[in-house]
Amino acid sequence: MPAILAYLLHLATAIAMVMAFFVVYTRVTPYDEVHLIREGNGAAALSLGGTLLGFSVTVAAALTYTGSYYQFIGWGAVGMIVQLMVFVVATRLLRMSKDQIEANNCAFGGLLGAISLSIGLINAGSIS
Repeated sequence: MPAILAYLLHLATAIAMVMAFFVVYTRVTPYDEVHLIREGNGAAALSLGGTLLGFSVTVAAALTYTGSYYQFIGWGAVGMIVQLMVFVVATRLLRMSKDQIEANNCAFGGLLGAISLSIGLINAGSIS
């Protein structure tokens, strides 16, 4: 396959993975991030932004360190599952995420975003 086609295939797949993650993640959470962000809720933006960055770092590592297209897809899927599991565990341990995010507690949103980004970085490092 010509290099430009391989690039476009990987790019399109990575974008599709991030979009799929966004859809799944926003359906798993007990609050509507997009609605809250449209209303100016910074906590929701910090939480969702950190989560998207965390997953994107994992996808970038999968692009960099895997030997085949199918390995890349597999590691991206694993990264998605790990990010979702971390959200579920973190919100269970913290017990207040829905109320805190909806109340626009930016400190709490930043914490959730940082947890997701941290796990994404660890996930990415584990792929390498």
